[in-house]
Amino acid sequence: MRILYLDCFSGISGDMFVGALCDLGVEVGTLRAELGKLSCAGEFDIELRRERRGALEGAKFEVIPIEAHRHGHGHHEHGGHGHEAHGGEGGHGHRGFDEIRGMIQGAALSEFVKERAVSVFRRIAEAEGRAHGMSPEEVHFHEVGALDSIADIVAACVAIEALGVDDIWASEPQEGRGFVECAHGALPVPVPAVVEILKGVPFTQTDEPHELITPTGAALYAEFVSRVTPWRGLRVERVGYGLGTRELRSRPNVLRAALAVPDSAAEHDEVSILESNLDDCPPEVVGDAMGRLFEAGALDVYAAPVSMKKSRPGVLLGVLCRPEDAARLGEMVLRLTTAFGVRETRASRRVLRREWIDVATPYGDVSVKIGFLGAERVQAAPEYESCRKVAEASGAPLRAVWEAALAAARG
Repeated sequence: MRILYLDCFSGISGDMFVGALCDLGVEVGTLRAELGKLSCAGEFDIELRRERRGALEGAKFEVIPIEAHRHGHGHHEHGGHGHEAHGGEGGHGHRGFDEIRGMIQGAALSEFVKERAVSVFRRIAEAEGRAHGMSPEEVHFHEVGALDSIADIVAACVAIEALGVDDIWASEPQEGRGFVECAHGALPVPVPAVVEILKGVPFTQTDEPHELITPTGAALYAEFVSRVTPWRGLRVERVGYGLGTRELRSRPNVLRAALAVPDSAAEHDEVSILESNLDDCPPEVVGDAMGRLFEAGALDVYAAPVSMKKSRPGVLLGVLCRPEDAARLGEMVLRLTTAFGVRETRASRRVLRREWIDVATPYGDVSVKIGFLGAERVQAAPEYESCRKVAEASGAPLRAVWEAALAAARG
């Protein structure tokens, strides 16, 4: 399993993200060729330079507008709030989300790049819309900011595909404080769009009096990072540094990225455990809540009988989830059950590396989850839904399908 790990000790922005991946080995020629497929390709060029920030050297990725009247506009990342939302028809000098989406979808890019780039842009448009009280379709981007964002986001997706990683993990991103100026006046750091995009993601505010997490960086983080975790259990193979624009007083203004593989036989991750004791909740309500929590992204949901105060029989409702989902799922427990409170604890979990395969059985193909301890395959479990569908289609008992799939996987 090949992992891209992002160490966000100085936040994250689009140009830093692309620079870090280029420093890991993605060729700038690859980015230039793919960006050249966009209809706006004649409006900008890209440049990759070796520079230093503090004591660290890395890659500085920059989008350069070509038209003369745009010269002198610095790249927005880590230099101010570059994604101001505007209502109305957009007008001269602005691009709307619909136009940008059409531009990306109409380009001869890979399906992965088109799908994920549009999804990243949608996150920004929806966040700007919520922050400024408008629909995503009403959100328009300043022309220079739009070019920056289009190039950064498409290049980031191209670079991820070129690296061929299996998953992306990251540390908690660090943000600055203070205010940034935009057309509407001063905005607090983190800016409203960043707060909207990173809902459910833990981040830390530093004493740096600057914006460290930009909307583009936040959207890339939210789109691609599947696990928020500190450095642990990773064997690093290569390290790259993507540089921000300004010098910071307390740290190098860089995003560190690493290509790594799990170092231990079993993987580790962080989970939140939510629990609530219920002594007055009908079993039907508990069952309904469990189903909805699963649908909402819980890793596991369980209920166990307990004896409560005054010897009342009750139910212990537990939810295992990713830390970034804890607030949302905890609120669901409060809304869906009779709970007056939910306890949350953090735990380190040791898990097998998992892969999914399809096996052939006399009744049809079934999906099976395989668990690896290092390179050794130690578990195999047919997926229930896959077995159920095959059993219904073939008329065979569920148990027969399950046993046939397990035998095929072990073989």
